[in-house]
Formats: sequence, C-alpha cells, structure tokens
Amino acid sequence: MKQFLIISILLSWSFLVNAQYQTSISNKGEGYFTNPIFAGDYPDPSILRDGNDYYVVHSSFEYYQGLLIWHSTDLINWNPLVNALNQYVGSVYAPDLIKHNNKYYIYFPAKGSNFVVWANKIEGPWSKPIDLKVGNIDPGHVVDKDGKRYLYFSNGGYVPLSEDGLKVTGNLTMSYEGWPLPEDWIIECFCLEGPKLMKHGDYYYLTVAEGGTSGPATGHTVVSARSKSPLGPWENSPYNPIARTESSKEKWWSVGHATIFDDVAGDWWMVLHGYENGHYNMGRQTMLLPVEWTADGWYKVPDGIEIDQPIKKPKGKTMTSNFNISDSFDGNDLKPQWRYFKETDFSRHKVENNTLTLQAKGDAIGNSSPLLTIAADHSYEAQVEMVIDEGAMGGLVLMYNENAYGGILADSKNIHCNIRRWQFIAEKEVIKNHVYLKIRNINDVVNMYYSLDGENWKRVETSLEVSGFHHNAFSEFMSLRIGLCSIGEGQVEFKNFEYKKINNR
Repeated sequence: MKQFLIISILLSWSFLVNAQYQTSISNKGEGYFTNPIFAGDYPDPSILRDGNDYYVVHSSFEYYQGLLIWHSTDLINWNPLVNALNQYVGSVYAPDLIKHNNKYYIYFPAKGSNFVVWANKIEGPWSKPIDLKVGNIDPGHVVDKDGKRYLYFSNGGYVPLSEDGLKVTGNLTMSYEGWPLPEDWIIECFCLEGPKLMKHGDYYYLTVAEGGTSGPATGHTVVSARSKSPLGPWENSPYNPIARTESSKEKWWSVGHATIFDDVAGDWWMVLHGYENGHYNMGRQTMLLPVEWTADGWYKVPDGIEIDQPIKKPKGKTMTSNFNISDSFDGNDLKPQWRYFKETDFSRHKVENNTLTLQAKGDAIGNSSPLLTIAADHSYEAQVEMVIDEGAMGGLVLMYNENAYGGILADSKNIHCNIRRWQFIAEKEVIKNHVYLKIRNINDVVNMYYSLDGENWKRVETSLEVSGFHHNAFSEFMSLRIGLCSIGEGQVEFKNFEYKKINNR
C-alpha cells in the first residue's frame, strides 16, 4: 500500500511538472508515451533525423518570428532551438525541413508563392527567405540517384531545382493523381496535399494527405505510393489508408499530413497531426506513430497500435525538455514561446530587469499585434502583472484572429472586459497604473480576475465562452492562443507571466 502511494505521488508530481511542457506523459509506465508529442497548435510537422539528433518544424501561419525549429534526441522531449524565419512574408504553412550536401533547407509556401531559407548549421544563422516564384502549396523535396533535386507540390506535380536548391529551373510536370477515396467516406474535399518523399531500398515512397485537413472528423487521411523513380509512375499502397479517423467518436480527428522517417535504432515512425475531439480550438497537435515494413516492401502502422493509447517509446538518448510556458522575463531576449500576430516590427518590445516592455499599437485587441503563446492544456490558468502608461491599455487575452478574441484589460484606472470584440468598463477607477490580471479557462469557459497585490483576486462579472474560436468557424488554420496586448499610446510593462495546468478530469 505504501509503495502504491509513493508511485501515485510521483506520477501526480510528474504530471503537474509536465503542465509547463508540450509533451504528454503515459500512464502505462516509463517505457511508454501517449500522444500528442506536441500538445497544442503544432500542425504540419516536418521532421529531419540528422545522425543521433531529430529536428522538427511546423506551420507558423501568421505568427512571427516563424518556423521555429525544435530539437530532440528521444522524439518525446523537445527543446526550441532557433527561428528560421525573421522576415514577414505572409501566412506560412506546410514546410519541408531537409538536409542536402551538408546544408539545411526549409521549403514553405506563403502569399501565393513558395520560398526557401537555408543555413550551414541547423542553429543558424538562417538566410532571408528566397522567393522561388512558383505557385501551388506544400513543397516536398526529393533527390534522385544522380543528385538532381526536385520539389513536389500538393497537386501531385513537381519542378526541377538548381544544384544549390535556391532556384526553380523548369516547368511543372504532373506525376501523381492520388489514391481514389471510397465514395461513401465523409470528407471535406479530395484535397491532395502535403507530399513528403523518401527513399527506402529500391523504391522512393511518396506520402500525402487527402480528404481535407479540417471539416468533418473523418476527412483527413495518410496515403502512400511508391516508384522506382522519384518522378513516377507511382503505385498506390495496398495498405491505404495508412492512418485515418473512422468515426467522430474517436479522440483524434482529421489525422494526417505525415512524414515517414527512421530512428537511431533503425526503427521507423511517422509524425502527423490531428484535432482533439472536443478541443478543436487548440489547433492541430503533433503525434507520433510507429510504422513497420511488410515483406512486399510497403509500410503500415503495426496491428494493435492505436493513436490514443500508450505506445512504446522510441530508442534513443533520453533528454529533458527545458521549455516552459511561464516566463519571468529574465535575460534580454524574448523567449521562444512568444509570437507576434501579423507583426513585422520586432523592435516593439524590450526585455530587461525581469520586465517585458511592449510598445502600444492600434485601438483594439484585433489590430494591436499582441504577443501570443500556445496553451498546452484543456483547462489552465494564466496571470501577469502590468504597469500601464497613461494613454495605453494592457491586457491578458485569448485570441484566434482579428475577428475572434476576448479577455481582460486595464488602462491606468479602469478594468475592461472584451467579449467577442464587445469591450466595456467592468470596474471603474479601481487601480493606479498597476494591476495583476488573471484568466481561468475551464474547458473553454473563461473567468477573468484582477488584483491589486497579486494575492487577493476579484472576479469580474463577465465570463467568456471560447469553444467556437477555431478554423471551421473563422478559417485560417490557426488556434486560440493566450496573449499579452498593448493598445493605444505609450507602453505597457509585463512581469511574471505564469501559466498553470488545471487538472479537472
């Protein structure tokens, strides 16, 4: 009984510690993990194994700085490494991270074109984005046996690349039409997308997504094909679909957009994304599944593996994640959890003396380009201390985009509430330039608080319901994020941002 109690305490402690990180913990034991490996909005994962190290990058959409590269040695625990994109080029999605001839490249679409950034070292510095001046989306890089480079796109076509990978040298050639989806499937659209290519044995393998990345839970799927040449013709796998949500009763919806890779022990895996049933506004979360090779040279998910059940951990050097959503604003740089929304002026902020100073902008949350961070849990609490200039307004907010947001704010005297863009004074003349704000989100019902000393809290009358702040309502493929905003004239100082998981299940 005593041993059971000690184990229970340790499991509870590890679960609470994990609240600050992005990776789930398995309840089956130390040798297992439970999806997701990135909790929260981490869509379109593209992974690269480089020796004993793994690197992954995700779509960054309108959040800047962009293309944050994460590092791991065990595929379960991840640390942020570097932002590869520091110049605004529009909404960035579906990147492909690759290494070729000892250089690193990320190909990605934005603003109706496709771009590339490159570096001699994964840590950077990364180049400025280079416009390849070719349309379509979801570039996927491949090299043939002669070292010639190509980019595939979501329409199943490819273009040749220059030897350095920085120019398109020819016209689009169609190569793959996709796998015909069964007529009785409930999908959003056929929507061939996300081509990822790799070589194994005598074949090149093309992995794509079909069925639409959002919409019905059963739409998205992982599809595989192979060819003796990276340019086709392609033969569809008899094991298709490799992965798919078959019912809206399942935990993970719209699973797809996979990248196939081998680990340091020679085992094979795929990273993919999916929406969580009941928590659509968290965005698409990154998951990990094992794959196996069949006797006839195809890959598939092993029998008995379920995406929502504990899975044996990959082999590799175990590491500890140092990523923490909370921020004391120590040092002189903005921590990697923070992203501006549609902002190009990264000089708006200053970090010093354990304080983030954010220059005011705009006249509302929606046009103030707040700093946003990803919530990793269904229920959580976030709080921050603020000092507000006369003429400015600071806030602790939840934001999907400029049309869907809300939260609690303060000017130099008053407390304000914002409910779906309707803003009003909740408490008049109760502060003097200094206040603590808190939001408490319990399964998408958000209560809001303020305090004069950080210990005694008063809840404002108004609460916010945010379950509908997601892509199927507002488009753009993003997520509901926690934000710090500075509106009007002057500046707002932020101190001691704290994020805590609330375990209410």
